[in-house]
Amino acid sequence: MRVGAILGRWIEVLAVLLAGWQEAWRSCRSMTVSRDAAGFLIRGAGEARDQVLATAAVGAPVAEDVAQAARKSLVVLELPPDKVMARRISVPAKAREFLPGIIRNQIDRLSPWQADEAVYGFAAGASREDAAALDVRIMITSRAIIEAARAEIAAIGLAVDRIVVRNGGGVPAAPVALWSRLADAPQECSDHSRRLIGVAIAGCVGLSFVVTLWALISAASIRDASEDLAVRTKTLAGQLHAARSVAATPSLNPEEGAWMAKQTAPSAVVLLEALARALPDAAYLTDLQFEGATVRMMGLAADAPSLIAPLEQSGHFTGVHLFAPTTRDSDATLYRFHIEAQVEPRLDVTQD
Repeated sequence: MRVGAILGRWIEVLAVLLAGWQEAWRSCRSMTVSRDAAGFLIRGAGEARDQVLATAAVGAPVAEDVAQAARKSLVVLELPPDKVMARRISVPAKAREFLPGIIRNQIDRLSPWQADEAVYGFAAGASREDAAALDVRIMITSRAIIEAARAEIAAIGLAVDRIVVRNGGGVPAAPVALWSRLADAPQECSDHSRRLIGVAIAGCVGLSFVVTLWALISAASIRDASEDLAVRTKTLAGQLHAARSVAATPSLNPEEGAWMAKQTAPSAVVLLEALARALPDAAYLTDLQFEGATVRMMGLAADAPSLIAPLEQSGHFTGVHLFAPTTRDSDATLYRFHIEAQVEPRLDVTQD
């Protein structure tokens, strides 16, 4: 099955669930419409069923406040008993869960209309004559009567959500549902829901893309800040080490301190010679810094990490490491490196 078909089916299922939830939510504030000789009577539901909210003549629109209330409520139309035909059948009590299929298979025999033209509902109860049987009362009408009733209600400015008939003439009983917008007109009730779900999915995808893009940009910014902080930390550590080295010889007089600095300071000429021998011909130095016993080398090379081993093997440097990220140069053939090392003393200053 194609991805588009799977997505369409998934949206259709969500639309049916959304329509069912909307009908359940609206049923908390339902209103009942019944027909008499004068026109339509609009009542509340439940305990307010006997309270007439409004009346309307056939073809005359209802008041605006009633129409607004109806849009937020479940509108139930009670069909007059003379528009419905009642039939009774008896089935075993164990077959209760199979009643819809049993009635659907027998509707041709029970109804004067064709199966595709008949609209029906049923109510089942325990038989008074046989405890092991169910007494099923089936209420049947034609689809033309249902459509005519919907058209009459639409003419007064209301939209019917459910059409019912009272089970049992003159005796208050639970209504039997004959027609439901959700059950019998899924296309009509779910088109709007599918559009809403499609818009919601598109919005979620767009929002996810924006959030992902923001996260990637933020991660890159944090990484750059971390690398810059690491470089500054290395620099401060080198400066602190140099300050501690000077502070470690406070007892020497100026002449002795100068001589000590001369003896312990690395020779620039020796270091340059050592670097020239250790670095390959493909490596280029662009910047060279001395801070006490610390030397920093910046330059270009085809393979920056491979420079560490020759420098340590030269015998002049220890603790050789990259103190900043290696980046590709503008010509995209060489890499810019930043190497830091400690100069290995080559002169024993303890000898006279």
